[in-house]
Amino acid sequence: MKDSLSGHGSGRIGPNAVLQLLPVLETAGGAALRDEMLEAAGLDAPPSDTGLMDEGPAAAMHHALRRRLPGRAPDLLREAGARTGDYILAHRIPPLAQKVLKALPLALAAPVLAKAIAKHSWTFAGSGAFRVVSTRPLVFELTDNPLIRGEHAPHPICGWHEAVFDRLFQTLVDKRLRTRETACAATGAPLCRFEITRG
Repeated sequence: MKDSLSGHGSGRIGPNAVLQLLPVLETAGGAALRDEMLEAAGLDAPPSDTGLMDEGPAAAMHHALRRRLPGRAPDLLREAGARTGDYILAHRIPPLAQKVLKALPLALAAPVLAKAIAKHSWTFAGSGAFRVVSTRPLVFELTDNPLIRGEHAPHPICGWHEAVFDRLFQTLVDKRLRTRETACAATGAPLCRFEITRG
């Protein structure tokens, strides 16, 4: 698959970019909306929850939702992002590591978690390039984000990513932390930039 939205077609991304969105879609619009979005993504069935999936269908599903329900899509994608964060906490970060992070002061815990996120960034960045710009303040950059590749919007649209970061940092570091996308490739910026600060 290769088009303006899926880009290279060779990138791989974590299946939770789709899997955690499906129950949100079903709650919002029933099985009909869920199946419509699967069809828009070119998927006959949900992807396997093991390993990675082609980023093209995931990008197509996110794009189709923004096009189909422009008013509701931001909240639905944020909910799916929060669910993805919950999945990561339940299945990907060992309980002992979570306990250690929660015991550390913010100044130590935030950089440790940021480093771990960068190490596993392919799960949410696909063929895009993710980097931690700084830890004080905490700033992430994602270049060529496959989930919005080729899209155009008047405001940042990476709410799914914001919600994933929020759930992880609020649970493991400080519940007062908030992620804000301060630049987005969909608005014409060269990359997507996320700042995580208190308040």
